[in-house]
Amino acid sequence: MSYNPKEIEAKWQKIWQEKQEFEPLDDYTLPKKYILSMFPYPSGRIHMGHVRNYTIGDAMARYYRKNGYNVLHPIGFDSFGMPAENAAIKHKIHPKKWTYENIEYMVKELDSLGLSFSKRRMLATSDPLYTKWEQEFFIKMYEAGLIYRKSAIVNWCENDQTVLANEQVEDGKCWRCGHEVVQKDMPGYYLRITKYANELLDDLEGLKDSWPSQVITMQENWIGRSDGLEFSFKFDDESKEKLDGIPGFKVFTTRPDTIYGMSYTALAPEHSVVKKLLDKELLDPKTEDKVREILNQSPRERQESDKDGVFLGLYVIHPLTNKKIPVWLANFVLVEYGDGAVMAVPAHDERDHEFASKFNLDIKQSIKLKGDNSPYNGEFLDIQSGGELINSGECSGLDNVVAKEKITSKFEEMGIGKKVTNYRLRDWGVSRQRYWGAPIPMIYCNDCGLVPESLENLPVTLPEDIEITGEGNPLDKHPTWKRCVCPKCGKVARRESDTLDTFFQSSWYFARFASDEKTWDKTAFDEKSVNYWMSVDQYIGGIEHAILHLLYARFFQKALRDLGYLRDSEPFKNLLTQGMVLKDGAKMSKSKGNTVDPDELISSFGADTARLFILFAAPPMKELEWNDSAVEGAYKFINRLFDRSENAYKTNTIPIINHAGLTKDEKYARLKVYEALVRANDVYTKTFTFNTLIAGCMEALNALNAQYNKDVLTEGFWIILNLLEPIIPHIANELSQKLFNRENFKDIKVLDEVFVKDSINLAVTVNGKKRAEIEVDTNLSKDQILTAGKDAVAKWLDGKEIIKEIYVKDKLINLVIK
Repeated sequence: MSYNPKEIEAKWQKIWQEKQEFEPLDDYTLPKKYILSMFPYPSGRIHMGHVRNYTIGDAMARYYRKNGYNVLHPIGFDSFGMPAENAAIKHKIHPKKWTYENIEYMVKELDSLGLSFSKRRMLATSDPLYTKWEQEFFIKMYEAGLIYRKSAIVNWCENDQTVLANEQVEDGKCWRCGHEVVQKDMPGYYLRITKYANELLDDLEGLKDSWPSQVITMQENWIGRSDGLEFSFKFDDESKEKLDGIPGFKVFTTRPDTIYGMSYTALAPEHSVVKKLLDKELLDPKTEDKVREILNQSPRERQESDKDGVFLGLYVIHPLTNKKIPVWLANFVLVEYGDGAVMAVPAHDERDHEFASKFNLDIKQSIKLKGDNSPYNGEFLDIQSGGELINSGECSGLDNVVAKEKITSKFEEMGIGKKVTNYRLRDWGVSRQRYWGAPIPMIYCNDCGLVPESLENLPVTLPEDIEITGEGNPLDKHPTWKRCVCPKCGKVARRESDTLDTFFQSSWYFARFASDEKTWDKTAFDEKSVNYWMSVDQYIGGIEHAILHLLYARFFQKALRDLGYLRDSEPFKNLLTQGMVLKDGAKMSKSKGNTVDPDELISSFGADTARLFILFAAPPMKELEWNDSAVEGAYKFINRLFDRSENAYKTNTIPIINHAGLTKDEKYARLKVYEALVRANDVYTKTFTFNTLIAGCMEALNALNAQYNKDVLTEGFWIILNLLEPIIPHIANELSQKLFNRENFKDIKVLDEVFVKDSINLAVTVNGKKRAEIEVDTNLSKDQILTAGKDAVAKWLDGKEIIKEIYVKDKLINLVIK
């Protein structure tokens, strides 16, 4: 018989589905493993990135299931979002219909790969039952002060007509559609993620041994904790009068030691003082034009532009010298950091120096390197430590690190400032102006104001009688959907028409999977099940989610813990970030014309070939370059495995072998098989270098000759099929059932006798130069081994005197002659 992947794979996929072999067990006394790959968006087709992600996770799940663990390995769909609305516009199809038809098709594609997902726990984030509990979380967070509403400058995508989080803006463009992002003042709902900034940062320490260092660093930088001095500038009398009594503004600095070198202050374009100047028309036309020009640029554009700004005609008083300091607007000041205002010290801050140089502002040295008395010529001096304060009043002569604490203490004693910790992290805006999303469960009442919907009225579902044109939010235009009753007073009220950011849905799905599906209609999480399964033992996904998804998921875990829903503080114990699949050196994409259709690959070669190639071509953490010949090589290996299995015999137990009675080649074949077995545990649990395990199995198969002892051949297949089952499950199950009734899919004992060598190879050198290599019996004495070595190099010893004989055990013989 010849290898027929279509027939074999269809057979086993049917068996697995009928027997529900991949459903987690209710026995919570068993050791557990929760293996989770980041779930997909239901775009309609899986791509090779999906194949790689899910094959890695599936190999782990199958390995642990085979080794006696209770395994949860679920799949779902992150199904709300803009692509469905775009499809509605383009194809005149309802977003719900488009989404669920795509889910149905993609489930069939995933099944065709033989992935061992739990079907009973499959979900889509657009399911009303999922929305119900999500809306409950929203209300509980709102009541706990973790969600609030405010008006703020936001990132706005004109194309998608929606707000974007900072993390969703890439190079000044929308992460979804690539359209230019503009700044817009809009009201919206915000999650107070900053309340957890310190815990989010500190808890990274416990993940450093189990998460990629790159992800840890990215999160540390994004949260961005910095300690420093916060104080308020006071306007001079003329500026205060101009601004109708506004007393001043706050700034934050990590370098209080440089405060005597301050020569100007700078405000972000969105600062309240700037807004006041614009609203009251207090700026001359030229200045106002410049302010509005910078204000209309996105933060990304400002950061990438040359330093620019304008003097605002205002002055503040230096808190220590009482001198007047000019107030500028500058494009490098971020409203997200501190309060959107900075003290500028051009001599010791490169950004401040560049701005001051451009606008001919004063540059004052306030720190010098110790022992350096050279004259100052206005250059930038980056002195973080090892400096001495100069031109700094009573602080002159102090070490600059010491001066930081002294100056901060002085501000606190004077009651004009304090030591604070600041974060780069900003609160998370979750309001989106689109239809296909989870409705925000809030109500506007003329009498009661803003109130949450009653829990018993959840879920608030979307109306299906809508028309999506791409212009504005269909929910806002719906004639009846917004009309509701105030749950507080019973009067007619209006629903919130914004929907939730899709990252809201993907920030808790892992805990929903961990809850027994039989309780999904009664509770968000049943305590017994979720406490057994959580946290996720192995999470797998792309590095591109290092900030957006992973940070939000960690926040949700902590917030839901504090609200009493969950127990653990971190959602993911271990994280593997797989590399991209490339073709011709570039990421696969339709626009580049370099995609590979998984359906066509499976149709031509079978799912096992696709799985074998994807795990053999590169370690999971590295980028994988597509290679057609390597795919064919994977297919040929499976064919060899199939053909050579004909030489093994049927048995329900592993053969018992007298190792001492085997030939040298048979012992070598056994050694190769057991080397792969020893490697397997580390590969599946630690290194994930499936390529090295597959290579070991290939070497073992090559060493198993049909003419050898049948016990050796059969034992080899017993072990190899066990090791390859997580990687190529269809053919492994087929051959195992045929030969071993699948009794070999259990723990296999490593036999020490296999690794005992009968002989060793030794290099023989004369005066340090290799002249021969010999094979000697391991039972020989040192003298016998030296004699064999001298015999092997006799022609180099002829007529020479050996003055020293050196034997390095199991490695080499060196003969020193003269």
